This record gives sequence, structure tokens and C-alpha cells, in this order.
Amino acid sequence: MAGGSDDIAGRRKPPLPCTVRVQLAALALAHRPDGSIRKLIVSLGNLKSRASPRPDASGVRSADVTIDASRGLWARVFSPSSASAADEPVPVVVYFHGGGFVLFSAASRPYDALCRRLCSELRAVVVSVNYRLAPEQRFPAAYDDGVAALQYLDANALPADVVTVPVDLSSCFLAGDSAGGNITHHVAQRWASMSAASPPARLCVAGAVMIQPFFGGEERTDAEVELDRVSALSVAGTDHYWREFLPEGATRDHPAARVCGDGVELAEAFPPAMVVVGGFDLLKDWQARYVDALRRKGKAVRVVEYPDAVHGFHVFPELADSGKLVEEMKLFVQEHRPKRDV
Repeated sequence: MAGGSDDIAGRRKPPLPCTVRVQLAALALAHRPDGSIRKLIVSLGNLKSRASPRPDASGVRSADVTIDASRGLWARVFSPSSASAADEPVPVVVYFHGGGFVLFSAASRPYDALCRRLCSELRAVVVSVNYRLAPEQRFPAAYDDGVAALQYLDANALPADVVTVPVDLSSCFLAGDSAGGNITHHVAQRWASMSAASPPARLCVAGAVMIQPFFGGEERTDAEVELDRVSALSVAGTDHYWREFLPEGATRDHPAARVCGDGVELAEAFPPAMVVVGGFDLLKDWQARYVDALRRKGKAVRVVEYPDAVHGFHVFPELADSGKLVEEMKLFVQEHRPKRDV
């Protein structure tokens, strides 16, 4: 797995179409030079999509489900249409959106569109968790909400009026991008530890997909230095996100952020992982260290690299790598689904 700046020598700008450059420039404009957020610009640009109970052209329908009203926790559930009463049970993908723990929601248009696409192309029920955001709700609120979503599914499954296909909760996959990739790791670890003490009734986490996960530390890596502000993501911005999310006074070496090295705790039942890395992502060295930590502890991990990808490439369907990623996720789910008795 490549790391550092060697593979970007002589390639200071990623090859992107104008439409993507404009959107990334708008996101960069929403951040001040010190990394803090211009909330008015973000609120104007964060357009939302409504849930759509009627199937769209791809046969996907969606509905919002309350998980815990007391903390305002809900999820948007995307379900493929049933072709017949004899349909095979489909896997479940529990998705955590990105945004540095402070931005976006399950209803944000890019994430609504992405989860709709995953539902259709993976033929899976996708549960997009609207976890609580920082700084109003700091660490460990997002992790608590992720575990609560799994507990809800284990105890209640999904309402029949929301999901019209049979669901296989023994084939549950966690997935997320950026901060959502970080949440995916920590929720997978907590669920594996909890399951060892008290096995769940029906839900089994069969795999974890981390798309450009947001990890970090006090040290500045080569990629952070070389790729600062190459796209919308900046070192100042990531530092700001960590200050908003981590406990007050904590450094970026907090275990929530620095998920690498021999000190990382991994439960015996930590699931097989797929880690997606972009060549123009300033976080890629931290992701490489995370992969190394998994391998050192004997965990199954598959690395998928896109040399020309910027941070967040997957939400732009016009990019070829975005389509390739969906295909890789489909293969990963097929490979790690528990075999059903015939």
C-alpha cells in the first residue's frame, strides 16, 4: 500500500471534471483559513432530500425510522423493491455519512443519492444513520448512536411497511466515509466486544467498509504536508473537526483519532475490513498505518486504492472511480456474506 508523497511527485492537481471542481471549491469556501466553518454557507449548500416511499426508476424506496426519540436518533432506510414472494433475503448495509463529525446528515442530497445507489446496485437494504453531530454532541455520541442503531436492528428488525423484501440480519455490513469511516471502525470494535460478552439475537456484523476513514494524530504526515488544500480538505479543516469532536482538552492522539500502532485494541471478533484510499487524500498516510495495525493483529483487510482520487470522490457519480468503488463494495459483500443452508 502506497503512502507518503512519492506517488504524487509531479502531479500537484488531481484530474477532475469542471463540475466536480466547482463543488469542491464551494465546500472549500465554506471553511475559513483557520479551518472553522462558515455556517451560513454550509446551511445554504446542504440541500436535503425527502424520503420517497414510492419506488424510483431503479426500484428503490426510502423511509425514515426513529431509533431513539429521546436523543433525536433516526435513520433513513433504503429498500429494493420485491420482485416476487420467493425473493432471497438481502444483506443489510448500515451506513455512516462523512462530514468531520460536524456536517451533513442522512438526508443530505449526496448521501441520499449514494445510499440509493448502493441499495440498487448491491441489492441490499441500506440503513443510513443520522447520528448526532459535534460540537453539540462530542465524543462518544456518534459511536453510541452507531451501536444504538445496531441494537435497534437486532431487537426490532425493520418495519414491514418500510422494507418489503426479506432481510438477512446475519449479513450485516457496516460502511462509512471519512468521519463515517472512523465511526465504522469504532462501532465494529464495540459491537465485537459486546457480542463476545452477550451474543446478539440475530444481527451479525459480517464486514466493515471504510471509505477514506478519518484518522489522525498530533504528528504531521508526509501526505498532510504535500496534499494540504490540494482539494477541499485542508489540515486546518481536519484540525478544526477534531477540536469540535474530541473531549475538550484532548489532543489528536486521543484513541478516537489515532487508530494505529500496537496500542490499538481489536476484539477477537473484529470483522473483515475493506479500506478505500485515494492518492490525493491528505489522510492516506493515517489510513496506511491503520491497515498496518489491522494486519499486525492478524485481521483480514482488503485495501482498494484509487491513485487519482481526492477525498470524497465517491459522492460524485460522474467520476469513474465512484462506479468502481460501488462494484468493489458489491464484491466485498458477496465474498463475506455468511453462506446460507440450501
